[in-house]
Amino acid sequence: MNDDNTPRRELPPERPPGPFPSTPPTPQSGDRDGEPGLTGRQRLAKAVWPPRVTRAQLIVALLLFVLGLGLAIQVRSTSENSALRGARQEDLVRILDELDDRTKRLEDEKRKLSGQRTELENSSDQAEEARKQTREKTAQLGVLAGTVAAEGPGIRMTINDRAGTTDSDTLLDAVQELRAAGAEAMQINGVRVVAGSYFTDSGGGVNVDGHRIDAPYRFEVIGKPADLEPALNIPGGVVQTLKNKQATVDVTRSEKITVDALRQPKRPDYARSSSR
Repeated sequence: MNDDNTPRRELPPERPPGPFPSTPPTPQSGDRDGEPGLTGRQRLAKAVWPPRVTRAQLIVALLLFVLGLGLAIQVRSTSENSALRGARQEDLVRILDELDDRTKRLEDEKRKLSGQRTELENSSDQAEEARKQTREKTAQLGVLAGTVAAEGPGIRMTINDRAGTTDSDTLLDAVQELRAAGAEAMQINGVRVVAGSYFTDSGGGVNVDGHRIDAPYRFEVIGKPADLEPALNIPGGVVQTLKNKQATVDVTRSEKITVDALRQPKRPDYARSSSR
């Protein structure tokens, strides 16, 4: 018999029959995301690709693109107007006056043509009036085409260039600037310049319609002197460009300029008048 004061020892509960559960394996370094064998770089690449783009992200990207495009256009516009931004106030006033003068010339030409049409419509002898206007128009076209001599107020411009930096493009820019300012007839070193004239470089000189001319280049231009001279002296214009090329430019006004270099009228090979 056991004494009642003797401590009793209890046995542990019996385990159910069958295989015991195995101890879960210790996760390796590449198993933390549930995909064994992936390194940290591979997990990062998988997280960012393929990208998960939402509608809000697309809208933000579109707005940023439009904003960048607007900034690029603004920067380009600012760079194009940098020459005028750096101009003095009197130069800007001169440019505005030149634009106003061009507008007035076009309005005067419009009124003149309208008056000619009115005279032709109201004339009792329309045939004679038409012949009169035809003769006047022929004389004007002859001056523009260079087939007749011209005389009137204008300017003389002489370009001295010992370094030989004045090229055909510079002379062509001068001609275009003068035409825009209202030049009606001009010649350079005895060569008549017309609408179809072309300029090419030729071994230290310039060819005008196949005729070689050398420095100094002498322009004789008929037009309104008050319009022609300021057009050459605008900021970034012909005179400033030539001075930057180490050339000297002398422009003088005159009440009598003679443009007597003539061109032979060229008959077209294929075009014929369509009037009957």
